[in-house]
Amino acid sequence: MIRHALSLSLLCLLTGAVTAQQLQLPTANRALFDAPAEFFQFVDRNFDGAKTTPWEGGQFGFVRDPRRIGSRIAYARFHEGLDIKPLQRDAKGNPQDEVGAIADGVVMYVAASAGLSNYGRYIVVRHDWGGSPFFSLYAHLATAQVSTGQRVKAGTPLGILGYTGSGIDQRRAHVHVELNMLLSSRFEAWHAANFASPNHHGVFNGLNLIGLDLQSLYLAQQRNPELTAAGSVRATESAYRVAVPGDAEMEIVKNYPWLLDGPRPAGRPASWEVTFSRWGLPLAVKASSTAVSAPFVTWVKDAGIPHYTHTRGCVTGSGSSGKLTVEGLRFVKIACGWF
Repeated sequence: MIRHALSLSLLCLLTGAVTAQQLQLPTANRALFDAPAEFFQFVDRNFDGAKTTPWEGGQFGFVRDPRRIGSRIAYARFHEGLDIKPLQRDAKGNPQDEVGAIADGVVMYVAASAGLSNYGRYIVVRHDWGGSPFFSLYAHLATAQVSTGQRVKAGTPLGILGYTGSGIDQRRAHVHVELNMLLSSRFEAWHAANFASPNHHGVFNGLNLIGLDLQSLYLAQQRNPELTAAGSVRATESAYRVAVPGDAEMEIVKNYPWLLDGPRPAGRPASWEVTFSRWGLPLAVKASSTAVSAPFVTWVKDAGIPHYTHTRGCVTGSGSSGKLTVEGLRFVKIACGWF
């Protein structure tokens, strides 16, 4: 058994195979696995005249802003992270929980001010796994106790859980944690061309970070500790596919080469076809010999409700047909480097 384990480790080194990326939870709250109502921070909801505080709104996914569509209730607002409630509060009700890194990495960004983002005071840590960069984000912190460039280990304290950022009060103090892929190193140029407001956060603006389903990854790693972040992406359900002109930069393929479906083209292909999840996570990229002049939807999954409500407003239409909205085209441009 020992000889087999040593041989497997040597094989991983020789082949460059991706090793396991077991993630830690960022606080002492471990209820995710057996009592989620004690893990997720509630949201305030007013729906059909009833005011409630459901913990389900703190989960990852389309869990907010319910609306009736025929006989169904659809949740149109996407939540890209996990809102983890505190376990400790002082006599004044302020949380005392320490927030730690979910894995080894390097601190890439510490927000200079709590008032410049909906995230409040937030920190971004880079993790290099299998040759690809992933970025964990920790938001709404009361304090930050690390600095840019600092190397951290899994569990290294980053700051104290809090309620900085808009729309959060002391009752709902929590840490919002994400695990992301980076869309573009040219983000600042894209932002300047699309928004009049200043970008205070460089490439680590939340618009340039697209989240993995971290909740599912934590749960799946309980069953299979060898599951990687890349494996989690590949297992994510497809929602729509977009054809993009071949002159798109496709930085996501350079950073995440395992997204490439099929052989790598020798030069620029006539076009690319990119598959996205419901919330816009790139799942696969394929070169195509069919030339296109602008991005357009080639396939969309019929979810039985208008596409706009389950694609973060990026695709409009219903059934088996769909078109990119203005917002959808803007997103595809940054995701694919077509600008």
